[in-house]
Amino acid sequence: MSKKINFLLAGCGSIGQRHAQIMSNLGQLQAVCDIDPDRAIATANQYKCESFTSYKAMLECSTAESLVAICTPNYLHAQQSISALQHQFNVLCEKPMALTSIDCAAMIHAASANDRKLFVVKQNRYNPAVAAVKEILEANRLGKIYSIQLSCFWNRNNHYYKNTWKGKRTFDGGTLYTQFSHFIDLLYWMFGEVKHLQAITKNSAHQGIIEFEDNGAVILEFNNGIIGTINYTVNAYQKNMEGSLTIFGEKGTVKIGGQYLNELEYQSIEDYTIPTLPKGNPANTLVLALAGGRETIAVAAGVSHTDARSSRVLTRALKGSPRSWPIPRKTLPSSKASSRCASGPACTSAASIRAAITTSCGRS
Repeated sequence: MSKKINFLLAGCGSIGQRHAQIMSNLGQLQAVCDIDPDRAIATANQYKCESFTSYKAMLECSTAESLVAICTPNYLHAQQSISALQHQFNVLCEKPMALTSIDCAAMIHAASANDRKLFVVKQNRYNPAVAAVKEILEANRLGKIYSIQLSCFWNRNNHYYKNTWKGKRTFDGGTLYTQFSHFIDLLYWMFGEVKHLQAITKNSAHQGIIEFEDNGAVILEFNNGIIGTINYTVNAYQKNMEGSLTIFGEKGTVKIGGQYLNELEYQSIEDYTIPTLPKGNPANTLVLALAGGRETIAVAAGVSHTDARSSRVLTRALKGSPRSWPIPRKTLPSSKASSRCASGPACTSAASIRAAITTSCGRS
């Protein structure tokens, strides 16, 4: 095993606490930062490290050999990641990567320009059921894929949005950013980029509470001809109901389900059966690994130009209209820039589909 990783933590909220716990087990948590001094001090006392209320001060007072975990509100992810990369830190950014594809591209460029690594948390890729289905897709066991159905049925009541940045469009981004970006990521990871989409969205139960939709229906066509649907809501009664992905192919049908895409619910495959799988991780569980003699962050998917490009799809999908919209390809940094980033597909896919839905209703 390589030397222990030194960590810095930005944001001591609920997800930040999970990061802190795992980081302290696998390495040395050097410092934490939060604008709430009591929360910062409490976290620092628990893990015996320094506390800061200034993010800039934490970066300037810490060794550049550390990895910075960005666990702050969504709208801060891009600027804080770029700042850390410019200070010569490697960065692990919570989802969503950023709220615009332009910011995503700027993050990738900052990693390249400073020869640093940039990771985005996409832990659902490591759910046993998801990993098993990805494996059979790569082995072509399902043959030609005809269509897919993604269902995201969760509950977020009014209290969830009270006295917080959540629910504010410019701070939060929207339901497909904060709740379902992991699910959208899997579509890109498994099936490639989206060519066309249509969407209808509505704020049905949170009028005056949030500034965007709380449910929607999206129809997709991927570049490879696969068609698909996304049905999502945060209006499930009282509790989360389901997060599922069903795949229909010429040689088989499979469904990953449970509340968090963590169970294999159905399989019917020609001459093959996915073996019994270990139980999936519960919600918001981080898995960090040290492997192969080097530091590996198992929750993190590497960032590539596909990620920044695909981030436009989501923004175009959320204010949907019953029209078909192609996905544009704007200029991104050269391929040379991405070579300094950890390789991997579609980390910013939630921003991408949101971009497409928003544009389809004439919102820029």
